[in-house]
Amino acid sequence: MTATAHPAAPPPRVSVTAAAAALIEELRARHGPLMFHQSGGCCDGSAPMCYPRGEFRVGANDVFLGAVTDTPFYISGPQFELWQHTHLTLDVTPGRGSGFSLEAPEGVRFIVRSRLFSDEEARALARSGPPPRGAQELPAAAT
Repeated sequence: MTATAHPAAPPPRVSVTAAAAALIEELRARHGPLMFHQSGGCCDGSAPMCYPRGEFRVGANDVFLGAVTDTPFYISGPQFELWQHTHLTLDVTPGRGSGFSLEAPEGVRFIVRSRLFSDEEARALARSGPPPRGAQELPAAAT
């Protein structure tokens, strides 16, 4: 019997550090369910913004990268076109951002660290097709 090679599962497009996950949990305890949106827009450059879920309108062109700690993470369509070859890691750093993100009063701000996907990861992502666009419903366990 010959073993059949299975293609690698696509890697996550976004992940979270322990420090960022802890801050998300604190913010969720105060504000309820949350969401992130990464844009290349006006507010704090291309910083990830954390909002109460439903307070930011996800557009049909926004790309759903996945969920971190049961929190959906979106990126604007034009920004995704530039960053589609990178894995994003949500982190937190001291200093106040200039946007409307929920962590601003805490004296810290969310940032993303990025790295290029490896060739193998890029092939797995290509096989899986493009990520979904527009608002996505998370599974019941993730809400």
